[in-house]
Amino acid sequence: MARQQRAEESRNKLLAAAAEVFDERGFALATLAEIHTRAGLTKGALYFHFSSKEELAEAVIGQEADWYAEAPQGAPPLQTVIDLTHGFARALLTDVRIRASARLVLEGTYTEPDGSSHKAWAERLAMLLTEAQSQGDIRPEVDPNGVAELIVGSFLGTQILSQLFTGREDLEARITLMWQTVLPGLVPQQRLARFAAGGSPGFWAAVGAVAVPTG
Repeated sequence: MARQQRAEESRNKLLAAAAEVFDERGFALATLAEIHTRAGLTKGALYFHFSSKEELAEAVIGQEADWYAEAPQGAPPLQTVIDLTHGFARALLTDVRIRASARLVLEGTYTEPDGSSHKAWAERLAMLLTEAQSQGDIRPEVDPNGVAELIVGSFLGTQILSQLFTGREDLEARITLMWQTVLPGLVPQQRLARFAAGGSPGFWAAVGAVAVPTG
């Protein structure tokens, strides 16, 4: 049991160090030597867990789903979709693992980059949007699957522009603006007031924000 625990601790140290290096340098410039040195482990320890830099990058990307836990329970499905995007934005600002994963996916600089995390995100959003549509919160002519992919694509583009222009300092405001623009095309007019483009009070309370963004 102690050996298994030590192995798990070593793997976690390697993933944490890899996330930092990939976030700082990207895949191409990152080296395994820098990663295992930063983790305080030997080259042998690294290769015990990961056979290549590609495999290590895929493991870092695999951690991206952690931000799903940011969404509070009990919100209407469409508000949950909104809150999930704000949760991802907050994770990009506060969690080096998520920043590293986003950089690796967008760079696509290694063989056959894995887009499964973004596909899973789109699939979850589509399920929530379908539920929202059944409750009358989304117009009946809207295609939930198409809108889910549109939201994922819009988020990715928005966070790239935010990174380029302000180092992501205005990311949460840009996500709010995205929803202020999108919601009128999705939601029947008489239901628009039910939804907070800036994220629900429950979401911001869950992530410990001082104030709830307007919108």
